[in-house]
Amino acid sequence: MTPVAPATADIQRTGGPAHGARKPLTLPAWPVASILALYPLWWALGLGVLIFAVLAVPMLFLLLRRRAAGRTLRLPPGFAWWALFLVAVVVSIGALGADPAGTVAEHATDRLTGAAYKLVMYLALTVLLLYAGNLTEAELPQRRLVKLLGWLFVVTVAGGILGMVAGNFQFTSPVELLLPHGVRNKGFVQSLVHPYAAQVMDLIGGEKPRPAAPWGYTNTWGNNFCLLAGWLVVAAWQTGRPRHKLGAVVCLLVSIAPAVFSLNRGLWIGLGVLIVYVAARYVLAGKLWIIGVLTVATALLGVALIATPLGSVITARLDNGKSNGVRSFLIDRALDGFTGSPVIGYGGTRNTAGGRQSITVGESAGCERCGNFTVGGNGQLWQLLYAHGLAGTAGYLGFFGYGLWRFRRDRSAIGVAGGAALVSSFTAMLWYNSLVTPLAFMVLAFALLWRNSPEGDPT
Repeated sequence: MTPVAPATADIQRTGGPAHGARKPLTLPAWPVASILALYPLWWALGLGVLIFAVLAVPMLFLLLRRRAAGRTLRLPPGFAWWALFLVAVVVSIGALGADPAGTVAEHATDRLTGAAYKLVMYLALTVLLLYAGNLTEAELPQRRLVKLLGWLFVVTVAGGILGMVAGNFQFTSPVELLLPHGVRNKGFVQSLVHPYAAQVMDLIGGEKPRPAAPWGYTNTWGNNFCLLAGWLVVAAWQTGRPRHKLGAVVCLLVSIAPAVFSLNRGLWIGLGVLIVYVAARYVLAGKLWIIGVLTVATALLGVALIATPLGSVITARLDNGKSNGVRSFLIDRALDGFTGSPVIGYGGTRNTAGGRQSITVGESAGCERCGNFTVGGNGQLWQLLYAHGLAGTAGYLGFFGYGLWRFRRDRSAIGVAGGAALVSSFTAMLWYNSLVTPLAFMVLAFALLWRNSPEGDPT
């Protein structure tokens, strides 16, 4: 009788290769791809930003399952900084009961819902970062992820056009219909589940719609505009097809109108920073042709501003800085609060007692913006300092700052676009808050930079 070889005997006993030789489980691309590709659907259903928390659950399960199958869970460079930030967010919750001077007194439990929501979203986006970064090129090619981000810029422009031409467009979403009447009418809940095209505000004389769809707020729309614009260009040019390049150029030209009519000065500044950064990167790489391209583009933009009503809209907005005083007031309150709890902050935002002129001025049916302003609601930097102190601020800035430094030598299209997105986010944090979608696009830019680096190949 011929003896059975040990390896053959093992196969006969188990019905396949030895357990230790099993191929590690792959990660499917659908959790990330479905968030990005179907975001207009999620918005219409009333899920919107909630979809990031919903799909973080299967992403976490799939990461843990593959880890159990023998595949190492890779952490992005500088992740210790992000871990510090998350720890600071958790620890600062213990200060929710504090009432800093000049703020409305509330019980800690009244503030717990908002703090818990932010923590859940920060954790969900951490899972998104790890999942997108651990996907291999075979599982989700970088080119496809870039296309998905470029697609969302097209969605942003389409939402901007909708906000311009149908500023009062809104509807009740399916998720909204499922909520109890007393819950769905709350302002915070409305911002999450009620789709609308624009925020209608009086900034330059008379109420005018400012594009917001599908991102919920005009400021978020402007922030995402800057974060996503570069990916459209990269996606179009990486195909090498003239029709894709032409389509990208047309989309960028069309985007000028909603960008101007958004009356969003932060967006205009962000685009300037974005263009200067990209130009500097290309000039340093010896690609001086970018100067000629920018000269032509600037000339065309100047003609458009002179020959159309766009120029007068910009002039009117610059002459009417109604929010300047409120922003300065809130920055002062945030810095004053920071000195009162500099290490861990207060765990969340606070409402001011009154307005800029008097503590007796507050919100009313006739003047919703007269007082009770949100300290930390006028920029991610001020919220970090106020809500999570020096520890949280250092962790947040340290992570993205380290990423910029770590991948500074990546001169590829992904390297430049990813770096530009992070740079624009540092500018925007002076006047925009990042949670939820802007921070999601920041961590995806980081994941692309990470995967594009020599140490980023998980295969």
